[in-house]
Amino acid sequence: MPSFHDFADFQLDVLKEVGNIGAGNAATALSKLLNRPVDMQVPLVNMLPFEEIIEVLGGSEQIVLTIFLRVTGDAPGNMFFILTKQSAKQLLKHLAGIEIQNDEFYSEMELSALNEIGNILAGSYLSSLADFTKLSMSPSVPSLAIDMLGAVISYGLIQYGEMGDRALFIDTKFFEGNDAVEGHFFLVPDPDSFDKIFSALGVPLE
Repeated sequence: MPSFHDFADFQLDVLKEVGNIGAGNAATALSKLLNRPVDMQVPLVNMLPFEEIIEVLGGSEQIVLTIFLRVTGDAPGNMFFILTKQSAKQLLKHLAGIEIQNDEFYSEMELSALNEIGNILAGSYLSSLADFTKLSMSPSVPSLAIDMLGAVISYGLIQYGEMGDRALFIDTKFFEGNDAVEGHFFLVPDPDSFDKIFSALGVPLE
């Protein structure tokens, strides 16, 4: 299995194109849901070791809001949409138009809105990857958690067994007017799934 440093620029360019198309689809879907224009910055897309992503997001003890999806089909894996507590509140206020009553507590309506937004965004990226690869890839019903990042990741490990050691990391920003909200996606395919994805894309791994 190739290491992270073995990935050629061409392979990363393919993944970035998937991320760009996913961002466009996500912005369109979000605009329809919220009935207002939403733009997304061209995302930063990279292949990173799984442990490094945890550090990028602030460490295992960082409190985050996470929407988790299990990907099933030809290339199974786990998908996470991560927001800091501040970003989640900004997303609700600036994009969904929900006035925040309490900076520390999420109402049932707020959690429902975040779950729906996360589901649409994650589904848009997954759909783009499935379209590119022509692989069957379907999302599970999403689950939402507010907890330490390490605990959230452990949930995925416990529920679905050993994850692969490589992750597709998509770092993006959503804009409504001048208001920006930062969000983080990462897809952790099962150990054999990356090879299937690249093979389907016609990208050599050697």
